[in-house]
Amino acid sequence: MKVLVTVKEVAEVEEDFQLDGLHVAEQYLDYDLNEWDEYAVEEAVQIAEENDDVEVVSVTIGPERAEETIRMALAKGVDRAVRVWDDALEDVDLLDVSAKAKLLAAVVEEEDPDLVLTGVQANDDSFGATGVSLASAIDFEWAAVVNALDLDVDGGVANVRRELEGGVEELTEVDLPAVLTIQTGINEPRYASLRGIRQAQSKEIKPMALSDLGLDGSVVESDLVLTSVYEPETESDAVYFEGDAGDQAAELAAVLREKGVGAQ
Repeated sequence: MKVLVTVKEVAEVEEDFQLDGLHVAEQYLDYDLNEWDEYAVEEAVQIAEENDDVEVVSVTIGPERAEETIRMALAKGVDRAVRVWDDALEDVDLLDVSAKAKLLAAVVEEEDPDLVLTGVQANDDSFGATGVSLASAIDFEWAAVVNALDLDVDGGVANVRRELEGGVEELTEVDLPAVLTIQTGINEPRYASLRGIRQAQSKEIKPMALSDLGLDGSVVESDLVLTSVYEPETESDAVYFEGDAGDQAAELAAVLREKGVGAQ
């Protein structure tokens, strides 16, 4: 059995930063593995630990810099990785969901996995649609926002619990091959051990260009255009009260009266 996990390097912005055109200036960015993808990686590694003959492969779309991030997934137990990048992607301001799904679909065709795990969303663009769009592109069964997974490898069925709106949860079966988008809380992602970090250095990260996947530059063309980026204005109206409980209560009552809040 093969489990393919899509992972993404996401940028974390320092508290104080400056914009450079349509981007945050590079010196204010740190890069890390997307939070939701960490849970997807952990779930895949646990599947490999609980079953025989399971290979876990990670795929990411990103420049050479992203290899440092994807090695964290390798250090946690992923067997090997694929990194998709191409000159045609260098000048793309915002890679839309459709383009991501097409790129990942081409990798799925190459790898032929039984199960694809993705994070529910990425904490940079927060589209939250890549996993489901990928399932549609490759015509796999799918389930989104999965917070519990019981995989029946022999039966070819994923028994999943999905988190829905309003605190409602759904229990359902999904036939393999399938795409599952993994919600945080499904497990407790492990820390990479020193042994795992050392082993990760020798694991394969296979670079693949668009031509390697049978694609051309048209796959990243999009009607989605990034027109502006700005730092939102923030206001702070926090008021701190000092003194004992009685003094603080009196001051709070005065503020509430001033704001027009009162009992009828």
